[in-house]
Amino acid sequence: MVQQVLYRALVSTKWLSESVLAKRIGPSLRVLDASWYPPGERDAQQEFRDRHVPGASFFDIEECKDKSSPYELMLPSEAHFADYVGHLGISNDTHVVVYDGDDLGSFYAPRAWWMFRVFGHRTVSVLNGGFKNWVKEGHPVTSEISRPEPAVFKATLDRSLLKTYTDMVENMKSKRFQVVDSRSEGRYRGTEPEPGNEGLEPGHIPGSLNMPFFKFLTEAGFEKSPEEIRSMFQEKKVDLSQPLIATCRKGVTACHIALAAYLCGKPDVAIYDGSWSEWFRRAPPEHKLSEWKRNKA
Repeated sequence: MVQQVLYRALVSTKWLSESVLAKRIGPSLRVLDASWYPPGERDAQQEFRDRHVPGASFFDIEECKDKSSPYELMLPSEAHFADYVGHLGISNDTHVVVYDGDDLGSFYAPRAWWMFRVFGHRTVSVLNGGFKNWVKEGHPVTSEISRPEPAVFKATLDRSLLKTYTDMVENMKSKRFQVVDSRSEGRYRGTEPEPGNEGLEPGHIPGSLNMPFFKFLTEAGFEKSPEEIRSMFQEKKVDLSQPLIATCRKGVTACHIALAAYLCGKPDVAIYDGSWSEWFRRAPPEHKLSEWKRNKA
């Protein structure tokens, strides 16, 4: 079997800073700020307008989604994604670097990374350490808004990287895929509430394992080494040589599982896009494990 050569999933702040200073940002290299914060906490778009990596564009995850879906951040159609990123100056030949401004170092950037990959774009990387470390290290920032020349992007959905509710129900019987949930242990077990006011109770899909996404990051906000990540998977008895689905609340932090596995040489982790938000609303009671009601009684 021929080993697949994987495109680099991470770029360093040093590499991107050198690219900015060398004026490489353009049709062949685009930078996207994919920040998102809960309403009332921080304003991602205003923060982008105030300061961002020079030459970067704002990737609005609220715009680049299926707005007809009752669930929060479901993937847009191929045409919608292609049109959206094309207007950001991205073609199929562009190396895309994504980052966000979360205090953890990375939160929504892996979702944007996965979105490009699921639509067939392989030359995409996450800025390791995020905007937090970019600023901390003294790299340049600007409030100048760039207006890239629109490009043509052809999106082709890679269905192997995406799982639906029907797929998850089928997997309950076949158990062909391992399932890993990236939420905190309390939300996974049902001992702490889900954030937001959507009437969503905590809990998890039967048979899923729990690996909180933030544990893949160092305290400083960088991705842990492949060796450390591999040990984390081994500790949870997750076999990276076997099929794997990642889930969370709405398909965002699950992408940290996909990124972590990719760094260990496994590029085929699928994301359950609807995640717990969909599963909680559609699955029968016996397919939702939680200590929530027992604790509330």
